[in-house]
Amino acid sequence: MSVDMNSQGSDSNEEDYDPNCEEEEEEEDEDPGDIEDYYVGVASDVEQQGADAFDPEEYQFTCLTYKESESALNEHMTSLASVLKVSHSVAKLILVNFHWQVSEILDRYKSNSAQLLVEARVQPNPSKHVPTAHSSHHCAVCMQFVRKENLLSLACQHQFCRSCWEQHCSVLVKDGVGVGVSCMAQDCPLRTPEDFVFPLLPNEELRDKYRRYLFRDYVESHYQLQLCPGADCPMVIRVQEPRARRVQCNRCNEVFCFKCRQMYHAPTDCATIRKWLTKCADDSETANYISAHTKDCPKCNICIEKNGGCNHMTSAGCV
Repeated sequence: MSVDMNSQGSDSNEEDYDPNCEEEEEEEDEDPGDIEDYYVGVASDVEQQGADAFDPEEYQFTCLTYKESESALNEHMTSLASVLKVSHSVAKLILVNFHWQVSEILDRYKSNSAQLLVEARVQPNPSKHVPTAHSSHHCAVCMQFVRKENLLSLACQHQFCRSCWEQHCSVLVKDGVGVGVSCMAQDCPLRTPEDFVFPLLPNEELRDKYRRYLFRDYVESHYQLQLCPGADCPMVIRVQEPRARRVQCNRCNEVFCFKCRQMYHAPTDCATIRKWLTKCADDSETANYISAHTKDCPKCNICIEKNGGCNHMTSAGCV
């Protein structure tokens, strides 16, 4: 008896075929993680350079000293201040808020210059701000009557005496706050420019700390810069396109991931390695306490502990 093997094979294939299989496989491949573009452009690079010369881990970066990085930051600040017609200290606050992306700032300035200053927290929102009537010269914090020339305020016109401003700025700087120094009025989001804060700091030691904290905040907010995590290392790493790639400091030889500043972890994404490091430390009592009593800030991933007050929580780096 003869058997048609072709027809038998086709019949079995038709019986085993499941039209949902392809859809399930596509769904499984939908979430590649934070590094879906890790090897984007590999094929074209191999064609241009040759298979032997291509290195998928190669990443262009530059190591900058403190003076070099400060000069680069000041260059952005000076050019933006001249275009926006604002002071240098206000220009820095705007750059920090928009992560030093000058092209985005200029586009927003052209579309709505007033809204740009409101979003950067250097001008009050006219729709929500209620001007305060200053019939008497008294400080809203200590409630003391003072001379008019001793009352200081930001663009929001919330007036406080110089003594209260000095204490406010000194306490925040001692706590490690730089750009985050803001108005003392309740629910006022305005940030204080550095040229407003410096004269209020009582000694050179605090002014030096404030300069260091400002520089730290400027670098950490810049989308192309990262501070080297090496111990007491002042170097700054600069890249053209920020990615989760391997960089190495040329001063202390520290190797780390540019995106999260943790040890280099390819091909694992930054979120996974952060969870893994937390899990590895779970056997310590400190890690158990942190897990039970703290939460990560959704913006900067710093652990925050709520030990009182209202439910509105902000980390020091996001104020």
